[in-house]
Order: sequence, then structure tokens, then C-alpha cells
Amino acid sequence: MAPPRDDTPLAERVEELLAAGGPLPIVAAGRPVLRRGTEPYDGQLGAALLARFVEALRTTMHAAPGVGLAAPQVGVPLRIAVIEDPAPVPEEVAVARGRVPQPFRVLVNPVYEPAGTARAAFFEGCLSVPGWQAVVARHAEVRLRGEDEHGRPLDEVFTGWPARIVQHETDHLDGTLYLDRAELRSLSTNEAVAALWAQPAPEAAAAALGFELP
Repeated sequence: MAPPRDDTPLAERVEELLAAGGPLPIVAAGRPVLRRGTEPYDGQLGAALLARFVEALRTTMHAAPGVGLAAPQVGVPLRIAVIEDPAPVPEEVAVARGRVPQPFRVLVNPVYEPAGTARAAFFEGCLSVPGWQAVVARHAEVRLRGEDEHGRPLDEVFTGWPARIVQHETDHLDGTLYLDRAELRSLSTNEAVAALWAQPAPEAAAAALGFELP
């Protein structure tokens, strides 16, 4: 199924996407919708259609599978994203990366700012750049502001891996891919990461591939 046409009104684009049922097609890097940024959500879909769209984002995220998905990744340039992370990793990895389970959350019009100066670097990937991962240094702690799907204010501090997730997804809403922030010497296929760089932290990869960590 092709992404919705750029000249179609947003509500019609979403209705067109949802008509097929099941997980939505994920837009891959190279599509302009991933680079143009988004418009703030201000009721363009209406409450009922927004609820259906959010559920479709959740279904698509689970099917991929992933821990976050932004509206532009399904061809819709609205400032909406979803996150959810059951954190199914060994304890050693969870401790090193600050990865703790995150319930399903809807982020509407999110913006973030660093909460402190610490940065952390780990491999990450993206559903819109399938098959690859790279090390990205991100803020270790961020303050996220926005709303949920019901219009309730969101003002929360995220740390560790959850902070990485909300930065990654909010970046999508600004037309930024993780590769824009990545250490490109670390760029590796998923197979290479699994075979060589599955350690809890990327020190071995940095030494072997020749890049610096913060």
C-alpha cells in the first residue's frame, strides 16, 4: 500500500490509511515526509479518529516490533508519537542502559530539553531505517512536555533508556533521523551488532571501529 498523497487533507489521509486494517505500512528513509517536520496537533482528526489512529500506531509498533513510532513514519505529518517498552533484556543490559519497562504512552505535541549535562551513547536503530544500527550519544535525562491523547498536560522527566526513546521519537517529529546524530563509524548491520557488539555498552565497538564515546 502506498503512503497517503501529500495533497490529501490530514483526516482523509488517516481514514485512507486505516481503511486497510491491520498494521500500517512504515515509511522508509528517503521519503520527504520523514524530513519535513510536522504540524502541531490541534484537533485535525477529531476525538474518534484520533483514537483509531493511536490504536493503529500501537498495533503497528507491536507488529514491527519496536518501542516507539511517530506519525510521520506512517506518512502522517502530525506531531504525535507512541512509545511502549516491556524491556525484555538481560539484567546486565538493563542496568548498563538504564532500561526499565515503559507502559504504553501517547505523546501529543511533545518537546524535550536536557535535564542536566550527562550524555550516554549506545547502539540504536529505527523502523524507518531497517537492518542497521549505530551508536548515538544522547542526553541521559530529559524533561518532556506536551499532552496525552486526551489533551491532559504532560510534564515529566525521563532518564536512561526511556529518555533515549522519547528523544528518538520527538526527533522524528522535527524531521530528524537518528543517523543525523549518530557516530557514523559505528554504523553496523543488525547481524554485525548481534555477532560482535551485543555487549551492554559500546566500548568494544568504539575501540575496534575507531570512534569516541562521551
